[in-house]
Amino acid sequence: MDLLLDSGRAPGDVLVITTGEPHPWATHELSFGETSYWAQHDAGDDVFYTDAQVANRAGARPVVVVAVNGGPESAAASALSVAHTRADALLIVCGDPQRINSVLGAAV
Repeated sequence: MDLLLDSGRAPGDVLVITTGEPHPWATHELSFGETSYWAQHDAGDDVFYTDAQVANRAGARPVVVVAVNGGPESAAASALSVAHTRADALLIVCGDPQRINSVLGAAV
């Protein structure tokens, strides 16, 4: 994330999707309720972290990062599919390359 922001990307340009454990920011923000959490997404002024299970609710952003950090294969496949449609300029996939290749069915 630091590299993206240091390279000039605005925080609101970035959507992060996790496939396993939610990012601590998402957990914290969800503690205030779904309405507040999604209002921050709609404001678009900060990095938005979401879980693969609800990522289809997120809108497009210039940069989408998928953190394949656990969860079932179906979560990774869903996150990658959603990320592909939401990334306007750059899609970054992080995680174990063997697992990512298995989900994609290709050698990346």
